[in-house]
Amino acid sequence: MQFYSDGYRPGDPDVRPPAPGRENGQGPLPEEVDVLVVGTGPAGVVLAAQLAEFSGITTRVVERREGPLAKGQADGVACRTVEMFEAFGLADKLVREAYWVNETTFWGPAAAGTGIERTGRVQDVADGLSEYPHVIVNQARMQAYLLEHMRNSPARLEPDYGLEATGVVVGDEGEYPVTVTLRRTEGPDAGEEVTVRAKYVVGCDGARSAVRKSLGIQLHGDARNHAWGVMDVLAVTDFPDIRLKSAIQSATGGSILIIPREGGYLVRFYVDLGDVDPADRGARDRFTPEAIIDAARKILDPYTLEVQDIVWWSVYEVGQRLADRFDDVLPAERGSRSPRVFIAGDACHTHSAKAGQGMNVSMQDGFNLGWKLGAVLEGRSPASLLDTYTAERQVIAQQLIDFDLLWSSAMAAKPKDPANPDAGGMDAAERQAVFTQGGRFTAGFATEYAENMITGSAAHQHLAKGFPVGERFHSAPVVRLADAKPVELGHQAQADGRWRLYAFADAAGPSDAESAMAAFLRFLESDPASPVLRYTPEGADPDAVFDIRGVYQQGHRFFSVADLPAFLLPRKGPFGLTDYEKVFAPDPKAPDIFDERGIDRAAGALVVVRPDQYVAHVLGLNSHAELAEFFEGIMLPARP
Repeated sequence: MQFYSDGYRPGDPDVRPPAPGRENGQGPLPEEVDVLVVGTGPAGVVLAAQLAEFSGITTRVVERREGPLAKGQADGVACRTVEMFEAFGLADKLVREAYWVNETTFWGPAAAGTGIERTGRVQDVADGLSEYPHVIVNQARMQAYLLEHMRNSPARLEPDYGLEATGVVVGDEGEYPVTVTLRRTEGPDAGEEVTVRAKYVVGCDGARSAVRKSLGIQLHGDARNHAWGVMDVLAVTDFPDIRLKSAIQSATGGSILIIPREGGYLVRFYVDLGDVDPADRGARDRFTPEAIIDAARKILDPYTLEVQDIVWWSVYEVGQRLADRFDDVLPAERGSRSPRVFIAGDACHTHSAKAGQGMNVSMQDGFNLGWKLGAVLEGRSPASLLDTYTAERQVIAQQLIDFDLLWSSAMAAKPKDPANPDAGGMDAAERQAVFTQGGRFTAGFATEYAENMITGSAAHQHLAKGFPVGERFHSAPVVRLADAKPVELGHQAQADGRWRLYAFADAAGPSDAESAMAAFLRFLESDPASPVLRYTPEGADPDAVFDIRGVYQQGHRFFSVADLPAFLLPRKGPFGLTDYEKVFAPDPKAPDIFDERGIDRAAGALVVVRPDQYVAHVLGLNSHAELAEFFEGIMLPARP
């Protein structure tokens, strides 16, 4: 973590100085905003937390509830999501508080004919997928971390509670073409309507999204007419795996998914309540907490369950639905104009909770869109950049729907009858196989963005085989040269809208002026075609748009900052202080990053990473023209 570049100040460095005009907070809701975020669910708070980094952009967040979420709802946090939280500086807090899902057990009908028995036990996340674990912490805490980050940002961004969107109209002209009608839900003015005009609007307002309905966007899919009860409880039980994630299938066909929660005592039960009549609209509402507990006891038999306290409970029906588009641009208009209104999270994809992906995929929606809005509104990128949101995230949402259908069907399947194998069903081994095969997806690493304006081809992939183009940048241990500190390379990136250029040096030494690495750095520093020169505003810090990091092959004790090109020791801030944290070497106590990530040692490699941590391109260190051409389609020349 770096601070003091603009002068020493006491206190918590996470609480950054307010931007000009924000010394007393964000003030009342204005009539005109750059971005209006509707809803403070997972997608909304990640989006807002990222936009809070752009204090020159007027972002406001409205929420129909009277305050932040307090309990319940989603709780599974995929490894990929923890990686994203690291970019906000929140991963350490998250993993310290959370329950770690280290192993998952599987239970099925006992061979003796009565009760249940353990049938399998597996490691939850395969080795090598991430440096972070799969964890459990309730959605309210996840959102609280991000809300605090927003409050401590220079923008001092906080939600405006007690306001729900009732209508959105997209106009043809003006600087603020989107008109949003809001209704107050709390206080003496409840029912009063408020109008806000915006450049962009993002609907993160849930499965019944008013923003989606205003755009005429439909959700398509099927209900499964199968009910599940979910409850967070404090309970006493003799079931031995109560502190392990457990998938239980009883002889009668009922199932439970047990998810231990943070704190050591709390546990969540997803309890199979059976099929419901699709014609009976009130069927779900007639389930009670007692009915859920009773169903859980029958499935757990012969083990006992005594629920001492119910923290939160709900009943839902399994169903998978997907919006036909994620923005306001009709298919016939695609390419002729760029979107002004977007939907994210449950507003555009709904599914069961058991795959543990709803909150995670929703947060990735917000992470994908936030930096793009920032780049367009700051004039660094053309509006066409925003077309990539629907193109990228709709495909991922469909993958989520497909996986959720597979896993929820496996959870609800009745056990096979050995006496009647043609009757269908699924045995414990088959269920465990479905879980294992989906491990990469549940960890959050199945996302692979196709080639588009911000994701290049794989023509040079052989230079860095361990950083696949279109996939997330997979961190690895390194040592920071200047202070010999072991760090994770990927953890140096922040959620600040900057592009990352990771230059992995060729075999020549750091002081060799004839090396491919030295030539590449000279190109960035002085060539008129350099993206750094073309797109960095005059007077800004040299890494304001592109964060360049150098990784050399030599051990950190065999060279020093005195051997480095000046470009890797940029001078920053009002005092022109030197940034010593741009250069790294392999960690001698860990696998060498060049070997671990398949970097060509003779030629080196350049790995270009998007602001949302996905690999945009792999190029050679001598691919100067290709690098310049790639960014010509993404960025606009810096304003004078």
